[in-house]
This record gives sequence, C-alpha cells and structure tokens, in this order.
Amino acid sequence: MDITQLISSPIFIAFFIGLFSSIHCVSMCGSIIGTLSFSLKPEIRSHKSKMMAFIFSYNFGRIFSYMLAGLIVGLIESLLTLPLGEAHGHRALQIISALIITGAGFYIAGWFPSFAYIEKTGSRFWKTIEPYGRKLIPVATLPQAFLFGMVWGWIPCGLVYTALALAATSADITTGILIMLAFGLGTLPAVASTGIVSTFISRINNLHATKKIAGMLLVFIAIISV
Repeated sequence: MDITQLISSPIFIAFFIGLFSSIHCVSMCGSIIGTLSFSLKPEIRSHKSKMMAFIFSYNFGRIFSYMLAGLIVGLIESLLTLPLGEAHGHRALQIISALIITGAGFYIAGWFPSFAYIEKTGSRFWKTIEPYGRKLIPVATLPQAFLFGMVWGWIPCGLVYTALALAATSADITTGILIMLAFGLGTLPAVASTGIVSTFISRINNLHATKKIAGMLLVFIAIISV
C-alpha cells in the first residue's frame, strides 16, 4: 500500500480524526474522566494499576459504543443507498462525508464555530440515556466502569458524528465498525491520560497555529478521500 492509498484509507482517516479531535476531547471528556477518577474509592485511587484499570474500562466502554454506532450506521447506509443504486448512493454519501469532515477541519481550526450545532442532533437521545449513567455513580467495579463508558460514548459530539459520517461511506458494515474503533483509539491517548499527555495536549490546544494545522490537515484528508 503506497502513501496515497494509506492516507485515503477510511480507517486511517478515522484514526487521524480521533487523534486531532483530542484537542477538543481534553476540554470535553477530560473533565468527565477526571471527575470519575476522583469519585473512586481512596484504596483504588492510591494504586496506579487499579486506577488505570478503571480508566481503561471507562474508555473501552466508550469505544464499544462507537463501534455499536458504526454497526447501526452501516445498516442504515445499506438501506439509504437502495433508491440510488449501490454505486451512486455510495458516491453521494462519500461527498456528504467529505463535506462534514471539511466542516470538522474548519471547526478545529477555529473558522467554523457553528459546526458545534451538529451536536444537537443527538441531544434528545442523550437526555434519554444519561440518567442510566448517573445511576452507575459511584462506580465501584470494572463492569460498572465499562457500562458507564458505554453510556458516556453516546454524549453528543460533533467529531464523533464526523467519524460516523465517514463510517456511512464504507459500504461495508465490518469496515464501518473498524472505522469507529480506529476513531476511538485515536482519542484514547488524550482522554485516558489525565496526567502528562492531557496536560501536554492542553498546552498545544492554546497554540492557534496547532489548531489551524490540524484543521487544514483534516480538510486535505477530506479532499483525498473523495
């Protein structure tokens, strides 16, 4: 696989979106996992290995929800392309996906703040399931942490929806699931690391040039994907 094929691979693009959305994730999800970490029992917080086990359980639950969403989008995509035919329908979804990724790129760069309004798409569903997450607090076991992460994974987020738009163009349910897995893994370093990594990314977040570079790279990848 040459560099062009790699860059245009939807799984690579999804990972890249996740990695650079970390700038957004630190402010949105970093505080959530920080709060959850401090809500754990002192005997858990005092042992780094136990603490990390809970943090990763939260995040694996979150990523599992992303993969489930990728499965659902893949099923919906197969139905939406029927009226236009598989080839034309898939191409139309590719163009829509590229436009959404471009919007995400401009959003990260700070040129398109209105992109945040896309998060309202899932706000009604989030209000329905959010109370189930609150019932799991305080989290005392790893399965509880995983289940809380699954609820957390559905929090409205424009960049998650961007990855889902990409998954909708995969024309294959398995690939759609892998795209969302790649996106989730891309967000993992910043969200899971409440210490050194997230502090480092928070500092980067203050550099306007970094945001613009990340945003324009997303726009470039959107063009390549089409």
